Amino acid sequence: MKTFGIAILGCGTVGSGVAKILLDMPSALSDRSARPIELRKIVDLSPTKSSEKYNIPLDLYCGGGKDLTPEEASRFISEVISDETIDLVVETIGGTGDYLLSVILDALKAKKHVVTANKAMLAERGSVIFETAKENGVTLGYEASVCGAIPIIKAIRESFTGDQVQEISGIMNGTSNYILSKMELEGIDFKPALKMAQKAGYAEADPTLDISGGDAAHKLAILIRLAFGKEIEYKDLMKEGIQNIDKEDIEIANEMGCSIKLIGFAKKIDGSIFASVKPMMVRHGNLLSQVNGATNCVELINRYSGRHYFIGAGAGSLETASSIVADIVFTARYGVVVESSSGPQQLELVDADHFEFPYNITFSTEDRPGVTGLVTTAIGGQKINIDTVSHNRRNKKDAVFSVVTMPCTMHQIRDAIGSIKRGSPGLLTEEPKAIPILQ
Repeated sequence: MKTFGIAILGCGTVGSGVAKILLDMPSALSDRSARPIELRKIVDLSPTKSSEKYNIPLDLYCGGGKDLTPEEASRFISEVISDETIDLVVETIGGTGDYLLSVILDALKAKKHVVTANKAMLAERGSVIFETAKENGVTLGYEASVCGAIPIIKAIRESFTGDQVQEISGIMNGTSNYILSKMELEGIDFKPALKMAQKAGYAEADPTLDISGGDAAHKLAILIRLAFGKEIEYKDLMKEGIQNIDKEDIEIANEMGCSIKLIGFAKKIDGSIFASVKPMMVRHGNLLSQVNGATNCVELINRYSGRHYFIGAGAGSLETASSIVADIVFTARYGVVVESSSGPQQLELVDADHFEFPYNITFSTEDRPGVTGLVTTAIGGQKINIDTVSHNRRNKKDAVFSVVTMPCTMHQIRDAIGSIKRGSPGLLTEEPKAIPILQ
């Protein structure tokens, strides 16, 4: 059986993990793929640094192990793409730029399978990549792009081909989950929890992509495409981060029997998809509420088989690399992998503000008689049914209380808040905070 040749483009945190696994397990991987698998070339700007992480032989690096200029790296990448002994290219460079897109497309057009962990590229520019892979009869493996070591892509693409995914909800960003877990378990506020995440290596010096919901939204966009067959524009996906969650929000959630989690949510109803990434209060009866630290967890609700949870490491060098190697082995053994279990669907992405959830709305108002009545009357005026109203948590001179609604839309809530502002100017001392409740 012909040897299946592998090249790695970009051998940093994840790429070096891929190299280590390929070098550590050659016999086992060859047995599983029913053919020899061989790592033949690596292109990286800093081979020595890359090599030292897992003791990867320098002779595998293009350029003989010396540091490369971008121009030299580009030349070696072109050589990899034209090399007939390379059957599959692993892309772990990262980014969404035009040059990297052209590298991926050129590899696919050269009839080489491509495996990538690049969620941002697939979410923002994936349409042309998937189409190019299909046109050229090669596999695009991307298990590692969503939740690291969790085999959620394989489950949807293969295990549930006899079913229909109807709803997705999940903790898809480990950094945000680590921060929220610290806030809940240690009773601290957002900023010190973020510093702890940075010190532990979970958050970057600039954590914006993680804490803003952007990273989770990349993953959700990929899952929507796969599960529902709907290409969505990443920019159109509602994203709200955890920057404004404070200790008081965590305490209110606990009083309600909930934990606050950053949730990627998507649900298909008839011809519409409702999707968002935002903090939610998750009821303690839902397993997602119990997932702490940097762990990821995705819940799928299927038409026939019901509820499923997928939980595990959502990031990390070897954790993510293991998913890449799984795609390599599967492609080496079976050839072209079916791209989608759903196929293109004529579905409309609906404004998430019009999807119904129960909400917890926290109000900070002037502390005077009749305040609760004014607020609840305005809410009822928007045809929102109220479940419960909390006790008053006086904060200095303000009255602070929460209203839990029955399922309603964010659009209705905004109209209710607007009505309060118009009818009682100055009553609200802070902008009310509305957080959806996931049952």
